[in-house]
Amino acid sequence: MFRVYLLAVLLAETAVISVLQILIPGSPLVLVAPLALLVPVFFLLGHRRKHRTIRLGRISPQDITKPSKRGREQISPEELSNSIVERATEIRRGLEGSPSEVRIEMCALGYRNCANDMITLTHLINQELQKAGFLRRLRLRLCRKRATDALAAARAGLPPGALRAMRQEQQ
Repeated sequence: MFRVYLLAVLLAETAVISVLQILIPGSPLVLVAPLALLVPVFFLLGHRRKHRTIRLGRISPQDITKPSKRGREQISPEELSNSIVERATEIRRGLEGSPSEVRIEMCALGYRNCANDMITLTHLINQELQKAGFLRRLRLRLCRKRATDALAAARAGLPPGALRAMRQEQQ
């Protein structure tokens, strides 16, 4: 969506400059017009950066453990990879410092869910690799590598024995 806004602003800027050069040749307004039209671009950049920061800071344990959207609509490998990376990052953040036993169990559940999604991601990528072109293959491999690296970092943050059977499963 951001690209559409940026394209619209650049097209408007080009149109204004062209019209000003035709109507008033040599006018100083031609130099001021791009500055006035670039203000919305800077506003959009700032809003986009702020929105991404807010979104990353508001993920809850329920968001980490909820299953990814499956069913009627097929999720793309890029979306699934981004979801795994985001959840694994939040797991790693949740384990910083001295987490409680409940938090460790929640993060272990989130890690298991991410590992299940990683299996699905590998399956989706293997299906798409057969019919993908060169650039698409590179993008798919990059998605898999990002997800694998994030999952490995989350696993490294889990304390030893956290992935063993939990108390509820042992009883």
